[in-house]
Amino acid sequence: MKNARIALLLGAALVSGNALAADAASAEADDPGSIVVTGYAGTKTETALVELPQPVKIITADQYEAQGAINISDTVKYAAGVLANPYGRDTRVDGFNVRGIDALQFRDGMRDIFSYYASITSDPYNFERVEIVRGPASVLFGQGSIGGLVNLVSKSPGFETQGEVNLVYGSYDRKEILADVNLALSDSLAVRAVGRARDAGTYVDHVPDDRVMFAPSLRWQPSADTDIILTGLYQEDDTGSTSQFLPIIGTFRPNPGAPGNLDRYTFVGKPGWDRYAGRSLQGMASVTHDFSDTVRLSLKARYIDSDLEYFTHYADSYSNPTDPFSVYGTDRRTIGLYADASDARMNVFSTDNNLQFDFRTGANIEHKLLVGIDYSWNKVGKRGVFGFETIDLYDIDYDALQTYDPTGPFAYDSQKQLGVYVQDQIRFFDRVSVVLGARRDRVTSSAGNKDNATTFRAGIIGDIGAGISPFVSYTESFLPIAGRNENADGSVGDPFRPQTGEQWEAGLKWHPLSGTLVTVTAFRVKERNRVLYLAGGGTAQSGELTTKGVEFEASHTLPGNFDLLVNYGYNKLKSEVNTDLDYLPRHIASIWSTKTFGLEGDAQLRLGAGIVYTGKRRSTGPAWSLVTPSNTTVDALAEVNWGQWRLAVNATNLLNNRYFASCLARGDCFVGAPRNVMATVGYRFR
Repeated sequence: MKNARIALLLGAALVSGNALAADAASAEADDPGSIVVTGYAGTKTETALVELPQPVKIITADQYEAQGAINISDTVKYAAGVLANPYGRDTRVDGFNVRGIDALQFRDGMRDIFSYYASITSDPYNFERVEIVRGPASVLFGQGSIGGLVNLVSKSPGFETQGEVNLVYGSYDRKEILADVNLALSDSLAVRAVGRARDAGTYVDHVPDDRVMFAPSLRWQPSADTDIILTGLYQEDDTGSTSQFLPIIGTFRPNPGAPGNLDRYTFVGKPGWDRYAGRSLQGMASVTHDFSDTVRLSLKARYIDSDLEYFTHYADSYSNPTDPFSVYGTDRRTIGLYADASDARMNVFSTDNNLQFDFRTGANIEHKLLVGIDYSWNKVGKRGVFGFETIDLYDIDYDALQTYDPTGPFAYDSQKQLGVYVQDQIRFFDRVSVVLGARRDRVTSSAGNKDNATTFRAGIIGDIGAGISPFVSYTESFLPIAGRNENADGSVGDPFRPQTGEQWEAGLKWHPLSGTLVTVTAFRVKERNRVLYLAGGGTAQSGELTTKGVEFEASHTLPGNFDLLVNYGYNKLKSEVNTDLDYLPRHIASIWSTKTFGLEGDAQLRLGAGIVYTGKRRSTGPAWSLVTPSNTTVDALAEVNWGQWRLAVNATNLLNNRYFASCLARGDCFVGAPRNVMATVGYRFR
């Protein structure tokens, strides 16, 4: 069956479309400072990075594929101030933290994820670039994270016939076929198909990582002024959870009297029952029309339909986190085991529509005025069942484990948001840029929440000479939260209050020459009403939290096809009322470089290497405080291109550093991914 799927996918991809759309060209420019952000990140207008009064990171598909990215979290791990995979590589969800705060995920400028464990993860191969907007972004994007957002930009058709097919084999018996094919049917009509089929294991026994993904798209330009793009997605995943929630005692700390430490990759569950398996269908339409050289209309809409089964077991590391085995006897082996089986359904409709007006109010004063309205509706239904038994965690009898199937009706929560926004980008004498923006939101939910909010942004950046452009900005954020607080006894409390925030940041961008861009930023974020999951059960909302930090990022192209990226981020989270939040590293640093060498004929050799450092993390709870040590991982690339062929070998965590990604005071630990090696054979055609 799996082989049939692979053959079907390859055949469909080869019939439909092409791989390397020209739209990515601006983001892949040799000069990072001249990169034009086209319609999503930062301003929703075409604006050069050096004219934005905030740090925006653009990561091209070529870059993150060279770094060996497997999931979306991997694509952002070489970005300043971003913590990727905070709980280790997670097959269930993509996790990334920006400026000490969980970031929301967007796709093509519209929010993609509305509920945990209600959808499957996105596929990096389906995107031409990833954009990171740091700091609050509510003025343009509506309900948004205070720390920032990660926006995925889908591949779209171009008007040149070309494509690629790749075969991959790697660690844990990973077998993949990938195809990206674009077909120019005429000067005004093009189609594209992107596909992936994967049959793979993981570093945790009995946890597969299988996927079928197919994303067709069509582009029609009936005139020079009108651009219409239709995009579809079918994706089916059959995986599980690589996060096994192992207790701190017996892994990170010793278990006195036990036969030794647990294997940190121990599978805790029932083979064949534990799973994270789902399907996602998406459809999107985008229309851009230029009424004139000064007036542009942009219309976008997307619908998502997803279904998910999440069946899992996890040990009781929480009743007594400092000694969980003592709760169940004296043998130091027996522990409680929970079973959680849930079905989830999610439906999302979102639309974003705006008009852009370009005009002057003087010979040297240019305006880009953006006026827009957006709307989103999401409905999430879940049902579940729970179970409990005891096991020997050091010698699990998998056959004896009980299983459960959720039955009965789904419990649904829904939310609607309507927002209007306005933004004016003012350019003075082609040297100084000012951004002013405001937004009004109205949000209602099935839990009875009714929230209204007005948010603002303002920023200025100016070129003072020698390629130096200082900037300062102020932004606000508004994130309504569906649902209610839960008390420790399981009863329902008051509706959640909206999460709000504000940020000041200042810094400079240095663009002395083509191929070089350096950005240094200092920031201060105030956040209110974060949802906290309490150690004794239930939830609460925080008071005021403050995050302060500094970020440094630099990209530089050296002579001889030598590219270098250097990133560093520092942040400190402070709370006057909560002491259990400081589990994030204060220091994150990375460096990545590639060098291309010419070989005989037209062949080329590209070598790449990178290092990611994540500082120590402290987690504090009622029972104890503990520190997860820092860790350093090394990634590498070796790639040969000749003619239309390509052979590449990627290695992540090359030195096989077996580290803990996080250990939380609540009682459990999460393990970082070990070494992973993948070999790719690819063929490109035009």
